[in-house]
Amino acid sequence: MTATQETGTRRGIHPAWWVAAVTMASLMAAAGFRSSTGALLVPLEEDFGWSRATTSGAVSLNLIVYGLTAPFAAALMERFGVRRVVAASLALVAVGSGLTLVMTSPWQLWLLWGFAIGIGTGSLALVFGAVVANRWFVKHRGVVVGVFSAASSTGQLVFLPAIANLAEGPGWRWAAALTTAFSAVLVPFVWWLLRDHPSDIGTTAYGAPTPLPRPAPPTRSAARVALDALRENTGNRTFWILFGTSWICGWSTNGLIGTHFIPAAHDHGMPASTSAGLLALIGVFDIVGTIASGWLTDRVDSRYLLCGYYFFRGLSLLGVPWLLGPHVHPSLFLFILFYGLDWVATVPPTVALCRQHFGIEKASVVFGWVFAAHMVGAGVAASFAGWVREWRGDYFGAWLTAGALCLLAALACLMIPRRGVTAEA
Repeated sequence: MTATQETGTRRGIHPAWWVAAVTMASLMAAAGFRSSTGALLVPLEEDFGWSRATTSGAVSLNLIVYGLTAPFAAALMERFGVRRVVAASLALVAVGSGLTLVMTSPWQLWLLWGFAIGIGTGSLALVFGAVVANRWFVKHRGVVVGVFSAASSTGQLVFLPAIANLAEGPGWRWAAALTTAFSAVLVPFVWWLLRDHPSDIGTTAYGAPTPLPRPAPPTRSAARVALDALRENTGNRTFWILFGTSWICGWSTNGLIGTHFIPAAHDHGMPASTSAGLLALIGVFDIVGTIASGWLTDRVDSRYLLCGYYFFRGLSLLGVPWLLGPHVHPSLFLFILFYGLDWVATVPPTVALCRQHFGIEKASVVFGWVFAAHMVGAGVAASFAGWVREWRGDYFGAWLTAGALCLLAALACLMIPRRGVTAEA
């Protein structure tokens, strides 16, 4: 055992936990601007006179680009290293959100929110967390994936109330500046603390009995690696079930609740600061729910976990039209509690199924495509819900559609074949 290994395993904190800490902070930064869009729709419309279709369209583009970036970002991390890709992505988020301070036209909103922020945050998506967890952890891997999944909710918890209050007070530009500053400050910490592989500092993955060899960088381009992973699995039933259910997951979370909960509550007379606080509270409960889901993933068949998560999420969404109002009453709070526990609880079992069915070497890129489906579904839902609102004057049809899709996803999860182990120690 090397001196570094002894220090990491006997005398102090294992280096894997420092890597995990900076990973979580980066995921929080990526979530900061992305979670702010719902709180900024109305202020932007009032400031510039833009329609709901214009602003929600920019959010849709952001979510789609965010998702489609993920599989290519995973391949880029394999080729050029995690640290370089993450540092560059944080810098892009800082630049993109900073430039929104001087935008004047809808095309600039679509360019900055849609492409710059979409690419930057897409490279810092949950695929990034999956890469780090697979490389740096053997013991407690499911719990770590749960913690990383909860990081986006933590970012929502930290940023959203502040962003909503800034938007209502001094203005939405102050809210955008907050994310700009946080992302920029993180760049040097990522460069200092994040490492690509345990072998870079002469240690082992946490819980691994022996050092794991550092994988050779792929000889193919990042685009080819990502596209080949998609092509190789076009006939795989499990891949398409995970792809489709993840699409529904994104539809029912980031696309509908994340983007339209605050405007929908506003339609029912609820102040934006109150609805933003409820959305942040979802983030509080999600931290608990996702970490618990990671713990369960280490012990319970992931197929059954996913089935239960989608089934109860669908039931809860079907009841939303009758829960919203000008005040927070117990039934609405109960929805917030339940929905928060279930928000991204689907991620740990989905990552585990990717690892079981496609192997640890291909799992990150495959999960990248599954996560891309998640965000494309979110992007479609953001526009669909905005269109429903413009057409009907309310979100009733959007809530019912999302609930029905989640019930369909619950049934689909039961069709995933049993493969390898169902739980990981």
